[in-house]
Amino acid sequence: MNSNRWFCQQQWVRDTEVPCFSLGPEGAFDDMHLFAPAAVAVEDGFRVYYSGSRGEVDERVFRMGLSTSSDGIRFDRHPGGPVLEFGPKASVLTPTFLHDGDGHAIEENGRYRLWFSSTTFPPGVVHTVHETSSVDGIEWDTPSEAQVDDAYAPTVLKDGNRYLMWYTDVSSLPWTIRFAESGDGRTWQVHGDPVLEVDAWEHDRLVYPTVLKRDDIYLMWYGSYSGMKPMRTAIGFAVSEDGVQWDKHPGSPVFGPDPDREWESHYTTSQSILTLPDGSYRMWYASRTKPPFKHKYLAIGTAVWRNPFE
Repeated sequence: MNSNRWFCQQQWVRDTEVPCFSLGPEGAFDDMHLFAPAAVAVEDGFRVYYSGSRGEVDERVFRMGLSTSSDGIRFDRHPGGPVLEFGPKASVLTPTFLHDGDGHAIEENGRYRLWFSSTTFPPGVVHTVHETSSVDGIEWDTPSEAQVDDAYAPTVLKDGNRYLMWYTDVSSLPWTIRFAESGDGRTWQVHGDPVLEVDAWEHDRLVYPTVLKRDDIYLMWYGSYSGMKPMRTAIGFAVSEDGVQWDKHPGSPVFGPDPDREWESHYTTSQSILTLPDGSYRMWYASRTKPPFKHKYLAIGTAVWRNPFE
């Protein structure tokens, strides 16, 4: 693979000084933790769905919230509170839409299809991936039974008639990224070996794969803790011709925390990326300040990479 074009320096530019949105007011369902944006372009702007919760770290239950924007930078909260719950104890984590190579949500039979991972806290229960669907993105069907076990933070790309999923395998440390394929998006065949494992700058776990496709090349952004700065996360990048064999960007990480911004000084990951009409990319990411902290993630930021690969 001629990877030179894809391994250029990624010029991500933050174009806002403050978060797109942050924790909800006291008493709201997301007043303590907020992360995992899932962005959708709509006729009048953008929607970002996300996971939010109340409670202490080991007692939290996440529900899916929604914020809307005309420009992708300044967001307003959906007034109705969470738009998706999964029972009294199980969490809605890391939502992701069925999307095309540009990252844009695909409607099938007039419905959005959305996958999310779920578990209960404190840890100890298996992470599982479930599916739901919606006509309007507000009212969602009852989620499916588990489709994939030991799975966290899926990303689902439709490529022709194939449904392709990459996710974090949380069955043991270090966490790895695995690949699964389906003919209908419901029954998945998991590839035998992980397709991405910890090395280089990464430490302990790979998380939050986001996969797009451009010029017949699969592009993956993913998160990890840094081996050089173990209490910080950053975003790496890899490319593939088939979605199974991946080459990591030798200059990774390609996006990391900004120490001059207290609200994102140590943690930036669980990203969502869309291709804009001019071919640029816009990323939304979750952030966290330095430890000790009572919030897991607390704000959603954004950055744009204009004219990539040129």
